[in-house]
Amino acid sequence: MPVQLIDPHGRTVRDLRISITDRCNFRCTYCMPHEGMQWLPRDEILSYEEIERVARVCVERYGFGSIRLTGGEPTVRAHLPVLVSRLAALGVDLSMTTNGATLGLSAADLHRAGLRRINISLDSLRPERFTTITGRDALDKVLAGIDAAVEAGFEPVKVNCVVVRGVNDDEIQDFAGFGRDKGVEVRFIEWMPLDGDGQWSSAQVVPAREILETVAARWPLAPVERGSAPAERFAYADGAGHIGVIGSVTQPFCATCDRVRLTAEGQLRNCLFAVRETDLRQVLRSGGSDDDLAAAIEAEVGRKWAGHSIGKVQFIRPARSMSQIGG
Repeated sequence: MPVQLIDPHGRTVRDLRISITDRCNFRCTYCMPHEGMQWLPRDEILSYEEIERVARVCVERYGFGSIRLTGGEPTVRAHLPVLVSRLAALGVDLSMTTNGATLGLSAADLHRAGLRRINISLDSLRPERFTTITGRDALDKVLAGIDAAVEAGFEPVKVNCVVVRGVNDDEIQDFAGFGRDKGVEVRFIEWMPLDGDGQWSSAQVVPAREILETVAARWPLAPVERGSAPAERFAYADGAGHIGVIGSVTQPFCATCDRVRLTAEGQLRNCLFAVRETDLRQVLRSGGSDDDLAAAIEAEVGRKWAGHSIGKVQFIRPARSMSQIGG
């Protein structure tokens, strides 16, 4: 029988976020340095077999019930449905975060392989602004990917929008209306200090409270009970679906965080904002047993801190950007 993996602050850890690649087909302002990334050599990236092994230990030994695939951009990995089918066989809630640019080609195959939930990152509905943010003229492809995800049967389909003051905060109601029209759940996310160029400023953070007020000014909202999920959810009073708001900066949810993260090259991180990591790849490739792997996972969870302390004097910005960590 699995045993609970409990961190020093009494939180049960049961959610694994796996970055399966550091590569991306976009150059997004929010997560990648302007000069571009230095991609990891292919042999430094965990294989599907290695990823499955880490996931299996987390599920079978510690009862993890949720796995999310991230990147970089996960759809750039070849034969992705193979990995999805391997992880789906573990009986977990399996989801993925993607920029959606190639989802029109792969949504049906991923759903057949066992992926059930999907989050699509989209920070502007305006073509020119989208191109400025992502470095690619691909808004039509992302919108087609959202339609393909709905058609393939993903439930729910969520659209993640990072809101930045002076960049796209004038699109909050546009995104809410888009979600209502498409039958997808838009999740507005406060901008976090994980951008590739280190230009994050608290002055550009649009607080969750302001986002909600902007939406509610047009469509009244009612709160939905919240568990350990990062998003605070609200239902439209007229029954036309839901929105979510992730207030990582102004309303951190650290007290209920149940996540750990595995980077593409096999580093286990106990927090999105962690400043140290545990090397699971070394355990995997040096002949380590599952007991050795479990011991390394337990040790890292044992160092999980109470919270990230953004906005406080003791906050230390991680050396990695979002594209290297996985969302």
